[in-house]
Amino acid sequence: MTDSTAESRPDSAQPVVSIRGLHKRFGPVEVLRDIDLDVKPEEVVCVIGASGSGKSTLLRCVSFLEIYDEGRVYIDGELLGYRETEKGLVRAGDKEIDRVRGAVGMVFQHFNLWPNKTALGNTTLALRLVRGLSREEADKRGQRALEKVGLGDKLHSYPAYLSGGQQQRVAIARALAMEPEIMLFDEPTSALDPELVGEVLDAMKELASEGMTMMVVTHEMGFAAEMADRVIFMDQGEIVEQGPPRSIFVESNNSRLQGFLETWKQRNALFSDH
Repeated sequence: MTDSTAESRPDSAQPVVSIRGLHKRFGPVEVLRDIDLDVKPEEVVCVIGASGSGKSTLLRCVSFLEIYDEGRVYIDGELLGYRETEKGLVRAGDKEIDRVRGAVGMVFQHFNLWPNKTALGNTTLALRLVRGLSREEADKRGQRALEKVGLGDKLHSYPAYLSGGQQQRVAIARALAMEPEIMLFDEPTSALDPELVGEVLDAMKELASEGMTMMVVTHEMGFAAEMADRVIFMDQGEIVEQGPPRSIFVESNNSRLQGFLETWKQRNALFSDH
């Protein structure tokens, strides 16, 4: 995002996502430790860090695909997953969870498309089953979403006849068609062949330029440097450093962050030589 775009966003805007004191454990292992984070409307937040640092778990807690153990996650000011009671937090009912979670769109590493449905069919299925739209209404919205990611000519193509990059763009269109307040991307290019990465990143850049609020877990440092309003570095389940791209990639003296970036540079230099 440009500096002018970031500056025009009102600081007083209610966060789309607000996280307070978040903890998540898998058995004795604490995967997330006391996470505090706000994501404002139209903000693009990229989350970086080594494998196992808690990045994907954080996104899954924001969408309540993982049940967090302590803390609170608010979507548009509403508590996700729980109800406040005099005795503390109580798990909310499925309908209430789905209602609050309806503001969140999620795109995963793997596309998870229905092989027996066309691009349009994959994009409209949830619109009809979850949102209750008529087929005509769902098809119109699904077509708009596919056109937005550059697949207007692939409406009736089945996944087997689409490249990996095209399949991932269908997955993005499927989430977009639900008209979420925020899009979560969990390493959306990691399962793609290198030559297909660019087309997915281009679709994401277009969404960012149009003002879509986004949280992106990524190993694509170039995308984070170019498109993020804020970059968050996670290590061992904690937010270690955060700030504008320049402060993370150029100016930071944090030893944990520098170690991660140096490892990333060495690994990419190794592969670029072959």
